Amino acid sequence: MDTDILALIVGSAAGLAVLATGGWAYVRGRGKKPSDRTDEQSTERDSPAAPTSTAVKERPAPPSWADTLSAPAPPVQDPEQQGPVTETEEPRAEESGTAPAPVEPEPAETTPPPPEDTAPPTTVEPTDAADTTTAEPEAADTTTAEPEPAAADTSVPEETAAPEDSGQPPAVIDRPEAPGDRMVRLRERLSRSGSIGRGILNLLTRGSIDEDTWDEIEETLLLADLGPDATDELMDNLRRRIQVLGTDDVAAVREVLREELLALVDPELDRRVAASRRTASDGTEVPSVLLMVGVNGTGKTTTVGKLARVLVAAERTVVLGAADTFRAAAADQLATWGARVGVDTVRSDRDGADPAAVAFDAVKKGIDQSVDVVIIDTAGRLQNKKGLMDELGKVRRVSEKGLHGDQVAEVLLVIDATTGQNGMQQARVFSEAVDITGIVLTKLDGTAKGGIVVNVQRELGVPVKMVGLGEGMDDLTPFDAHGFVDALLEG
Repeated sequence: MDTDILALIVGSAAGLAVLATGGWAYVRGRGKKPSDRTDEQSTERDSPAAPTSTAVKERPAPPSWADTLSAPAPPVQDPEQQGPVTETEEPRAEESGTAPAPVEPEPAETTPPPPEDTAPPTTVEPTDAADTTTAEPEAADTTTAEPEPAAADTSVPEETAAPEDSGQPPAVIDRPEAPGDRMVRLRERLSRSGSIGRGILNLLTRGSIDEDTWDEIEETLLLADLGPDATDELMDNLRRRIQVLGTDDVAAVREVLREELLALVDPELDRRVAASRRTASDGTEVPSVLLMVGVNGTGKTTTVGKLARVLVAAERTVVLGAADTFRAAAADQLATWGARVGVDTVRSDRDGADPAAVAFDAVKKGIDQSVDVVIIDTAGRLQNKKGLMDELGKVRRVSEKGLHGDQVAEVLLVIDATTGQNGMQQARVFSEAVDITGIVLTKLDGTAKGGIVVNVQRELGVPVKMVGLGEGMDDLTPFDAHGFVDALLEG
């Protein structure tokens, strides 16, 4: 009996061994272990299916002032621009030396910088003011001669500076609010402009789209000052993509419209603003000079003050140049801003003084004080005044002569966003008079014509770098292409 049981166990074991050997041979022939096959099948089941529709792309973080104030590379010096500099210097000296020469010595060019620095610059100017009007602008640099302690204690300069400082508390310097808060308000205030995007989105998703609907969309874009070229491009792209996508999925249609609008605004443009010291061709350290241009009423002088406030908060040293010598109280307004934010303001007390001389003095003062940025406020020139436009070119050339061969870092055109096509005409004329490097759109919160952003960028080939969203101290902000387009589509 025991022998039979033993034989049965041995036979069973032999059978199991045969089965195991056969299974191993089969698996080896397939070149894969059963566990591997199981894992692969499990992985295939767990892997998500390929998306059937385009996912909404995340909007990148809005630009901060730290990003915006990282200066781009300095432009290459154009040899043609160096020649006329000396030619413009001579007529400038003759013009300023004809009549105002006897009047200059007493009032002279005073520099009412905010707090304690008022005395040194003003004391130097009475002695050299006559030179400013009769010689080249290099003699006009008296406003910047800060290191003269002996002449700084005269009583006359202190009296001229007193009215400037009496109304401004020198100890209190305004600081801008956090950029995050400002970017939240950007989208809120752009909601008025949102009627453009919302209107188009409503037309695209209300059902079947016929030619009448496309005509309505085109009319909406043109009325928003988008411009004919940009309108045609957007219409062609929307027709092509909507024909494939359909109009049933509202979210998908909205994303298509967002992508097309964003492509027109072009988020890849370099929107940085030069805000650091530079090295001239002769090795001299010079400040970045920002020339602010634009017509009357655009908020140009106010923009200069707000930008100076941002720069000071970013630990940049700044000098302001009041080269708007034609508008009454323009220099006083800029000096008030300078006192408020704690920076020096170079100005002339004589109405109608040579703007180029004031600009040259501001540049010289910036070099002597080793500041980072010099912002020059120019007169609000009307686009139909050719003589004033020529003067603007002269201001730039004379400023560049004081930069030891370096160029003006930025020429920022300030445009009122509510002016529509009139603003576009202004932009064209200014671009012919001087090379524009960037645009500042003010009063963007008060218009539903957000298309001017696209139109002016295409017309001039330069980016919108900053936008003004109201009259408040913190209503100047870097332009955020993604945030702007999102605001257009909010509803």
